[in-house]
Amino acid sequence: MRATAIAMALGAATAASSATAQTNAAFAAWLMELRAEAQGTGISKQTLDASFKGVAPIPRIIELDRKQPESTLTFKQYVDRIVSNARVKRGRAQLQKNSPLLQEVAAKFGVQPRFIVALWGIETNFGQNTGGFSVIAALSTLAFDGRRSKYFRGELLEALRIVEQGHIKPENMKGSWAGAMGQSQFMPSSFVRFAIDFNGDGKRDIWTTKADVFGSAANYLAKSGWRGDQTWGRKVSLPDNFDVSLADLKISKPLAGWQALGVRRANGQNLPIVAGMMGSIVFPGGEGGPAFLVYDNFKTTLKWNRSTYFAMAVGHLADRIAGR
Repeated sequence: MRATAIAMALGAATAASSATAQTNAAFAAWLMELRAEAQGTGISKQTLDASFKGVAPIPRIIELDRKQPESTLTFKQYVDRIVSNARVKRGRAQLQKNSPLLQEVAAKFGVQPRFIVALWGIETNFGQNTGGFSVIAALSTLAFDGRRSKYFRGELLEALRIVEQGHIKPENMKGSWAGAMGQSQFMPSSFVRFAIDFNGDGKRDIWTTKADVFGSAANYLAKSGWRGDQTWGRKVSLPDNFDVSLADLKISKPLAGWQALGVRRANGQNLPIVAGMMGSIVFPGGEGGPAFLVYDNFKTTLKWNRSTYFAMAVGHLADRIAGR
């Protein structure tokens, strides 16, 4: 019986070893093809050698990609967890500590400092949790895997261009298992489009340079349609006869229009009627839950992350950081 168990264990180990060898051989062939494509776009052999040194598929990343359960948290649970008292306290301290720099960024891009700090806090806990995976290895694993290979192959090529341009060394290019990088958690394509060298040192460093982190986040929002003269939204009360089919981000009305339909601030007072300002009604926790009137800046936040919960948390955290 024991001999049989040992034989079975040895057989399983041999099979696993064989599968690993096959995977490594397939990856080596895939990587050779990828390198040829990258060189054809102008990426040097030196960059490729440095970037792919020791890179191999990471099984843990495939596990994480396959096991992305839909959130089981309610809207209230999510906001309570993300917009915790501890995070609000730290956000206020960071807002004050970095005030001169944030004001400089706000003056250039028209993005209020409280929103920059809120995004920073939610994405990486104010720069503390930026991810420990090699971005090159993570993207190589996902591009080789095949489930979304076209997307991740494109992101990998962008990451290699970032290294080629000298913004960061490949061994220092750390991020999440999906390849989101730095304190602002930009995918490489977002880095290429929105990251900036705010402090003028010749590098777009979203990993360690706060000037570039804040400037890049503000640039992302500004180029995505942010309005510096508006907030994100507010909780509202609805009349008993409100047509819930109007609660849709695709339906936008002037604030005076919502006022005429009986929508009021949460405390029952009239809405702020601002000429040209549009809003939409949403139920982030589902029909029957709290209602919010959200503005264009909320929709801009959704371009950063398409989660309604996320955009709501950014707005709530920004307001609480500012003492609102």
